[in-house]
Amino acid sequence: MVIITLVMTILRFLLNEKGRTNPDSIRYMRFAHGLPEIDNTTTPLGYPAAIEFFTFFGFDEFWSSKLVGIISFLFIIFFTWKKNFYFKESIVLVALFGFLSIFSYTMSEALTLPFVLLLLYSATLVITEKIVKWQGIFYLTLSLIAIYNIRYSAMFMVVGTGLFGLLYWKRKFAPSFIISGILGFIFIILYKFLFIDYFNESYVEQFLNIGLHTTPELLVELFQGLCTTFNPFIHIANPGGGIINYGIYGIGFLNILLIIFLFVKKKLSDVESFFIVIGVSGIVCSYFIQYFYSVNAIDYRLMAPFSFPIWLIYFRKLFEIFGIKIYVIGFLSLMTGLVFTWLSKGNYLENRKEMMNFLQSENLDKVPLKFYLESEEDLEKIQIVELISTINPQIRITFKPKDSLQKTTLTRYKVLQKIKIDKNKYQ
Repeated sequence: MVIITLVMTILRFLLNEKGRTNPDSIRYMRFAHGLPEIDNTTTPLGYPAAIEFFTFFGFDEFWSSKLVGIISFLFIIFFTWKKNFYFKESIVLVALFGFLSIFSYTMSEALTLPFVLLLLYSATLVITEKIVKWQGIFYLTLSLIAIYNIRYSAMFMVVGTGLFGLLYWKRKFAPSFIISGILGFIFIILYKFLFIDYFNESYVEQFLNIGLHTTPELLVELFQGLCTTFNPFIHIANPGGGIINYGIYGIGFLNILLIIFLFVKKKLSDVESFFIVIGVSGIVCSYFIQYFYSVNAIDYRLMAPFSFPIWLIYFRKLFEIFGIKIYVIGFLSLMTGLVFTWLSKGNYLENRKEMMNFLQSENLDKVPLKFYLESEEDLEKIQIVELISTINPQIRITFKPKDSLQKTTLTRYKVLQKIKIDKNKYQ
């Protein structure tokens, strides 16, 4: 199953017209290319630095990002096997189509998951008293800081860690979690003043915006996001709507009910309780932050760091009941992913070759570029930018019409009049 998952992860981005990238991927690769210069503070340093690290071995930023995803996947398997720590559960978990898609994506969630695993392992050692108090505080705090340096949403894990200590404040291990949560929070404050404010004093003001969405809108998005997050087979709903979405949301909803039932019926250990608190607190915080912070709607990708511990406990309970039959879930998810990937296949390598020839012929493959767009909602044009960024990450989107007159500013027309891109009809 591990080998099949690895092959499917590679096929997932090769059989995609733009190599499994999105507008955020452009920023990550541009950030990595410019290091040690700080490109922006919208994202922490961790993921771009990891991408840049592998460029020293001869890879470009795009291939480095894919290597980060694959190594993250392999680390989870190797670590859980070596430590005998939720090994069977991890094999099934990384085979789920949603997580497979994350490891194939040029996004920071792939790198986040191994560090979430280290946090869970550290917490287990603390709760089971296999390491002493100050050791536990050190490893918990280090894990939280590492995750925060990859994704800002790790602040929710800091909250969850401290909350767990408060909920179990009578237990011997409680002070370790409370102190770690406090230290993690102190780091976040220092990071804000010493890094974010230093490079962008108006960062918080730019992203804080109360009243962005109404509660009914957010509740619908929460329901849909959780149902796709906890659907073991399909993690993406049809954006055009239709009856198929009832099946996708329905499977996810029934699975959520089964998760709740098992967690209520089967008594949770202290270790399992920590996993659940981290996951649930992260989901709850992700929902409420949408009221005043500009962030994408809840989906399988954003929820991955928080659904990860919940899935592990869920599969642990299922293995206790059904044994090795649970591997069937992984195989079925891989089969579903193969069908979806094949139906929606594009040809990244062919598109890369076409775009590379175009950029080289125009002497634009190694110089800073701009791409003119009239609107952020024009997804087809943004897809062209994403493809270009996999070859030349020094590209920025501009909405100024006068920029389109510059030689180093590309437009959809300039590109498509000279090359043909192999497209897929699904994302």
